[in-house]
Amino acid sequence: MKDSNFLKENNARHFWHPMTSPDDSHHQPPKIITGSHGVRITDIDGHDVVDAVGGLWNVNLGYSCQPVKDAIADQLAKLPYYSTFRGTTNDAVIELSYELAEFFAPDGMKRAFFTSGGSDSVETALRLARQYHKLRGASGRTKFLSLKKGYHGTHMGAASVNGNANFRNAYEPLMPGCFHIPAPYTYRNPFNESDPARLAQLCAAALEDEIAFQGANTIAAMIMEPILGAGGVIPPHESFAPMVAEICARHGILLITDEVITAYGRTGAWSGARLWGIQPDMMCTAKAITNGFFPFGAVMLGDRMVDAFENNPDARISHGYTYSGHPVGAAAALACLAETKRLNVIENASARGNQLFDGCKALMEKYDIIGDVRGGHGLMTAIEMVSDRAKKTPIDGGRAGVVQETAYQHGAMVRVSGPNLILSPSLIISEDEADVILSALDAGLAAAA
Repeated sequence: MKDSNFLKENNARHFWHPMTSPDDSHHQPPKIITGSHGVRITDIDGHDVVDAVGGLWNVNLGYSCQPVKDAIADQLAKLPYYSTFRGTTNDAVIELSYELAEFFAPDGMKRAFFTSGGSDSVETALRLARQYHKLRGASGRTKFLSLKKGYHGTHMGAASVNGNANFRNAYEPLMPGCFHIPAPYTYRNPFNESDPARLAQLCAAALEDEIAFQGANTIAAMIMEPILGAGGVIPPHESFAPMVAEICARHGILLITDEVITAYGRTGAWSGARLWGIQPDMMCTAKAITNGFFPFGAVMLGDRMVDAFENNPDARISHGYTYSGHPVGAAAALACLAETKRLNVIENASARGNQLFDGCKALMEKYDIIGDVRGGHGLMTAIEMVSDRAKKTPIDGGRAGVVQETAYQHGAMVRVSGPNLILSPSLIISEDEADVILSALDAGLAAAA
């Protein structure tokens, strides 16, 4: 490994970073992370902080989860790779498919299709949704519905159902036939409605209106996050997801829950679907499935999908990835799932999530720079920062950056996305470590206020 001077001199010179501009990376070189332990990370200068980002929503079990590391090493020694395309498979992926079917049985899931990550999982679900309707003789059902502010990844199809212009504009025109309805975003919505239950009804009515306008017989699926994550942690009223599920079922539209963030305990429930008491037709998962230690994902499939595809000679799935069902990823996922259940992480996710949510609400009483605090469902919390609370004017990027950098210097890596400061730490975080995050945020907000 090159020394620290070489790494600093070449930082951002030879590769482009995702989700930023090359120019920004040159003028504000990214922090070089060189070590980790527990829920903490260490940079190249030895600065050690609590990771309030949890990697990227994915390191649910922290950085020192030895059972997953051991499983990866053991599988690499035994079978580092083989394809699961027609005619071959591996023992790890067979066992994993069984365990996932058991884990997601309360959500109505029966089968798995394996991918390399979250964007792959979304792309797979969109493709299978169209194929489902073709198999049933409804080839006109090709359109997709989703929520504004929703995030579903970066592939062409996934970007097309994204509900945020930041992830769309540079790559348009995207896939045709994708339409968006208002999200149940209480702080900002076109109805000027602050009551969550009433807003849920209005958004559900907008879904009904869009279906009527497009024609139900043209729509393949509705895809939504049970709690919007990257859009700023937007939890809907508890009535919203059941209303959406009922509307989709009544119109013959498949319901896909994008659980890339919310599955495996992040919300304080084992899945976002289970949190709201619904059973979708497909669930997209990734991220925490291997604790971030290996690129891997899975699309879980319910009864309607199974019935349409199995025992049907026309149901050839002409889709897949070189690394679908990768044996090392499958081994990592098996170990991760076992450890996730053994630790019963949903209990700590709920307790620490409430701690962070309540702590951020207390900070809102202290700083006018905070316009809204959202969370209350596991370890998903966001602070929306404003320059004028009364007018809800979003904070400028410079001041938001001050919050992030000051918090880092005071002991916590936090993530700023637009005006939103998002907290998504590992689900094993301790009470003291959560307090470190809140103390660092206090310092960051004071510096920017």
